[in-house]
Amino acid sequence: MSSTPTSTGASTSASSLYSPEHELFRRTVVRFLESEVLPQLPEWEKQGFVPRDLWRKAGATGLLLPSAPEQYGGGGGDFLHTAIVVEEIARHLATGVAGFTTHSDIVAPYLLNIGTEEQKLRFVPKMASGDIVGSLAITEPGAGSDVKAIRTTAQRVDGGFLINGQKTFITNGYHADYVLIVAKTDPAAGSRGISLFWVDATTPGFSRGRVLDKVGLKAQDTAELFFENLLVPEEALLGEVNLGFSYLMRELVRERLMIAVRCAMALESALDGTIAYTKDRQAFGKALIDNQHIRFKLADIKTLACVTRTFVDSCVTRYMRGELDTDGAAMAKLWASEATRAIDDLMQFHGGYGYMREYPIARAWTDVRPNRIYGGTSEIMRELIARTL
Repeated sequence: MSSTPTSTGASTSASSLYSPEHELFRRTVVRFLESEVLPQLPEWEKQGFVPRDLWRKAGATGLLLPSAPEQYGGGGGDFLHTAIVVEEIARHLATGVAGFTTHSDIVAPYLLNIGTEEQKLRFVPKMASGDIVGSLAITEPGAGSDVKAIRTTAQRVDGGFLINGQKTFITNGYHADYVLIVAKTDPAAGSRGISLFWVDATTPGFSRGRVLDKVGLKAQDTAELFFENLLVPEEALLGEVNLGFSYLMRELVRERLMIAVRCAMALESALDGTIAYTKDRQAFGKALIDNQHIRFKLADIKTLACVTRTFVDSCVTRYMRGELDTDGAAMAKLWASEATRAIDDLMQFHGGYGYMREYPIARAWTDVRPNRIYGGTSEIMRELIARTL
């Protein structure tokens, strides 16, 4: 079995959302991943990050900010262009560049949606070209899904704000040129005292800790960040003071939908590879797929993948119409990420080979698992949904 998944062939559950123009863009994404990422990925997994120059190559190819307006250097596409990048990274298990979508479709929208015109013109084109790598710093050692519990502070002083605190599990934290820091400007006000700051990583008082050693996502740089008397100018404030929590909640709809899209494709890809493997692998004189238990289990997982795809596609359609709310995005993320639990069964059908990282199913098993944590855990998603009952 190939150590990398194929990018051609019929999927067990293909989306019907994409136009021929979208599929042309998909081919561009696939070519980039197959030529610029996959051959070097094993080496990058050992070092814990991809080369900085890969970001500029991605920008030149059009993989960065594909759905941002052309007037700001983006690709001028729609959310489906974003979804294609998310899907193909998931299909190819090219998780070392998953930070591309964090940069393009989680960080950049904050600048586009709440930034000043000067901030947009100054930073967004450079993000699209890969000359600036962006990161979002929310999570702290003592605060993850509960954003209100963050302890990083930003105190207004002469000349701007003084930021103190630390962040962890920060995607793109190693390479980031600018970081969107979430901090408390009014610690006594809870969620109503949080603000966002777009901070140059070369500013005195900004430092990086170690690149974190993760179970999976080996080549995706994930780092600790520290801020000690980090003085940032007034213009580093993004949006209005003390409105950061509302900005975060609004943008999380998009982020959670992207996670759902990723999970739908990851499950389909893992299933396709396992079906091929069970047809080829022999045990007790017959193909594994001729074992009724395995065949029936694969039938269950195919049904699960098809239901997941249908639901996620419907949420994408609603999002593009402006109709997907916090509740809907939470359900999409919850369902799709929990559906990837089936990858454990798919790995089981590979026997001992399934535990070898040279086999795609092993990397799917480790690299897809964090999706039940990112963007709010499954438990938090259930709480959000329950509040609407």
